[in-house]
Amino acid sequence: MALLLRFVLLCGVADFTRSLSITTPDQMIEKAKGETAYLPCKFTLSPEDQGPLDIEWLLSPADNQKVDQVIILYSGDKIYDDYYQDLKGRVHFTSSDLKSGDASINVTNLRLSDIGTYQCKVKKAPGVGNKKIQLTVLVKPSGIKCYVDGSEEIGNDFKLKCEPKEGSLPLQYEWQKLSNSQKLPALWLPDMNSPVISVKNASTEYSGTYSCTVTNRVGSDQCQLHLNVVPPSNRAGTIAGAIVGILLALVLIGLTVFCCRKKRREEKYEKEVHHDIREDVPPPKSRTSTARSYMGSNHSSLGSMSPSNMEGYSKTQYNQVPSEDFERAPQSPTLPPAKVAAPNLSRMGAVPVMIPAQSKDGSIV
Repeated sequence: MALLLRFVLLCGVADFTRSLSITTPDQMIEKAKGETAYLPCKFTLSPEDQGPLDIEWLLSPADNQKVDQVIILYSGDKIYDDYYQDLKGRVHFTSSDLKSGDASINVTNLRLSDIGTYQCKVKKAPGVGNKKIQLTVLVKPSGIKCYVDGSEEIGNDFKLKCEPKEGSLPLQYEWQKLSNSQKLPALWLPDMNSPVISVKNASTEYSGTYSCTVTNRVGSDQCQLHLNVVPPSNRAGTIAGAIVGILLALVLIGLTVFCCRKKRREEKYEKEVHHDIREDVPPPKSRTSTARSYMGSNHSSLGSMSPSNMEGYSKTQYNQVPSEDFERAPQSPTLPPAKVAAPNLSRMGAVPVMIPAQSKDGSIV
């Protein structure tokens, strides 16, 4: 009994002599992405605590793959908040006088990477204290899309869908009718808290404006859709129109292909005809060039003639002048031959030459 009493007294003295204490309890905090999280850490000192005041906040990431990171530190009357790059510029002490007993911090513009366990350590020798706070960052429902999956016709089956772009689980859904009787059809009641409402054998009574609200622990969002149930469309006419359109398109394509092929054949034929012309055959000579070359050759021959061979030349060479360039005047068999002058070859670029005539006795006139 005496031993037990001594143990109780020792424990009481130890608790009484404990000087520094953190009054904030351990807790869990949930905040939405983008918001500011307030992490409390309040402490009390006693006269025995005479050492320098040191305050340290550490983060243990949720993935457990990183060691504890110092995110902000107060020591020697100075604040150091650039230890952890992921939180640099986003973590601050809430009090301007930390010696007053408030070491709480704010973490601004929360991110999903900020999830983890935050630990507040306060030391003022001989007193030491620490507390832990679990921070969870959630995403509000946002970007919700409401739409009808199916054909909104009388007698058809379709679905009303409500899909958020993002949002942390668990998510809660609630459908409401905003127009007409503002009451959901009785057959839809089992699905009123579901992201999908299955509509069977639709009727015009289902037409109206509906809303879907999505909620989680940190926020909510809403979307609306307008349902208009109409009589069935003329599907036969639609199908016939589609077939006619397809046939017209095929005809147009066929005509285009035919015209292109015809044009290509014509171009190919023109190329083949052009290639059949021999490029090495010289063009035909004109009459002027023929006469000029002929008279030139005769002029050169006349320069080398003597009177002894003039008779043969006049009978043979002169008769070889092309008939198309020189016309011989008709002569009577009884008349003596007249002097025949050479044609005016100056126009043809040749020197005119007088061709001697021969009398009946063979002498040159």
